[in-house]
Amino acid sequence: MKRWTGMLAVGLIAVAAPLAAQDAAAGQEIFDTKCSVCHNADSKDKKIGPGLAGIKDGKLPSGKEANNENMMENINKGGNGMPAFEKLLSEDEKASLIAYLKTL
Repeated sequence: MKRWTGMLAVGLIAVAAPLAAQDAAAGQEIFDTKCSVCHNADSKDKKIGPGLAGIKDGKLPSGKEANNENMMENINKGGNGMPAFEKLLSEDEKASLIAYLKTL
């Protein structure tokens, strides 16, 4: 039984890795369509809103920790001129966008 459980865990890990990459790819499409008008993905330079490069290092431009909760709050509530996307994006789209932001 232990051997089967170990094989199942390895199989699940192998499936989860491509799904995470797919989520980030979908998130990049959302970013390019909805966010890139105001935010740079490849620099910290301000456009209309702050540049988002470096999020993968653990901090948002606000200085808050770059965790799912803080990113979801920013996406949902907006603020400082950023519109709220709570009702404009599905939960799956928001999760994909966060997966992409974590690659910046």
